[in-house]
Amino acid sequence: MTPELLASLREVVGDAGLVTDPDQLAGYLTDWRGAYRGTASVVVRPSTAEEVAGVVTLCRDAGIALVPQGGNTGLCGGAVPDSSGQEVVLSLTRLRRIREVDPVNQTITVEAGVVLQQVQEAAAAVDRLFPLSLGAEASCTVGGNLSTNAGGTAVLRYGTMRDLTLGLEVVLPDGRVWNGLEKLRKDNTGYDLKHLFIGAEGTLGVVTAAVLKLYPALHGRATAWVALPSAQAAVDLLGVLRTLVGDRVTAFEAMSRQSVEVVLRHVAGARDPFASPHPWYALVELGDTLADAGLDGLLESALGEAFERELALDAVVASGSAQIAGLWSLREGISEAQNHEGPSLKHDVTVPVSSIAAFVAETDRALAAAVPGIRLVVYGHIGDGNLHYNLSKPVGADDEEFRVRADELARIVYDGTARFDGSISAEHGLGQSKREIVADYKDPVALQLMRGVKELLDPAGLMNPGKVLPS
Repeated sequence: MTPELLASLREVVGDAGLVTDPDQLAGYLTDWRGAYRGTASVVVRPSTAEEVAGVVTLCRDAGIALVPQGGNTGLCGGAVPDSSGQEVVLSLTRLRRIREVDPVNQTITVEAGVVLQQVQEAAAAVDRLFPLSLGAEASCTVGGNLSTNAGGTAVLRYGTMRDLTLGLEVVLPDGRVWNGLEKLRKDNTGYDLKHLFIGAEGTLGVVTAAVLKLYPALHGRATAWVALPSAQAAVDLLGVLRTLVGDRVTAFEAMSRQSVEVVLRHVAGARDPFASPHPWYALVELGDTLADAGLDGLLESALGEAFERELALDAVVASGSAQIAGLWSLREGISEAQNHEGPSLKHDVTVPVSSIAAFVAETDRALAAAVPGIRLVVYGHIGDGNLHYNLSKPVGADDEEFRVRADELARIVYDGTARFDGSISAEHGLGQSKREIVADYKDPVALQLMRGVKELLDPAGLMNPGKVLPS
């Protein structure tokens, strides 16, 4: 980067908006897992949409590529620069204002750098709910949630980030600011442009603010941990719950025994709710706006039906907030706990709910044949078909020998996903990790249309190059 461009950037964002010290740069140049690393000589940290526009304009004129970054909690390398040292990291973490909370209209308008937990807290302060909930909610940002179309544990009832968004403010690759911060539920005046940028991982523009939907706060809650004989029993149990309690089902997480075992081994304070192991488990949660909605009774009645149908082997209904937190820790601790087992080959896929059991059975067999003794950590938001299909090496196997087979084993998972009409990315995005392989699984016409949109909005290819679109 030329001294002249650096000086111009400083004029736009001030001294506080530039990071050039190598020690301070380090945290921006790798993802939180350490799986992806890049280089850059500068990180630019604007504090307003206007400053973002100024940075984008300067870099466009200089032919410098930008890598937008939020909380940097992604799993696919989508917010990490390349190794050339020529890209500029554009951190949005100083765009952290909550511009408006409108409980009557049930909306909240926030900037891209606002942390998800802060959105939840601002909603709760006016007796409203922002339902997106993720394991990284204390550090991930709204901009990153939008750029990856985050899902989380409440998709079953409330949908993904795409469903939770009414309007966006976006800095386009040419430096113009599109003010699409609508609070309307109905606007039939042409193309709904916000959907171009949600899930685009910063390749089409920089999201600087959003209008998000709020919902009535939930004051009643009932949570249960259920032992199951199979993945099919989890699907069937979900059907029972939907029939008997309707949209009060706010979360339905399923996980294999292996998933729970890694948590019990590596998470302090974790304990098995049951005296003996079971093949599968479900974490079920009901929610209602009324504190006295009788949710415990409804949940117990639904579980009784499940026992009669031989879908459930055992169950415990949480008796208080501490027990609820303990049950959720068994689910939320899986990803981090697995990392203690050596290389963790993570896959975020989705298939139709009706195909989950067959997909799991077929893919388990194929992986076991390829690597005898492989440990399969399979869990996810089964109500929307999203499974985290993660692989750990056989006990005692060499780390590097297992790691070098990552592409081969990913093919087994993704080929199975394709056979069941699924997607190789449910909620983590494509980033760098799935950028090339997606061409083998996505409709060619769809890829052609995506490239056309990219060419239209970013003809110079300076917005997060090397991400999402195959080369």
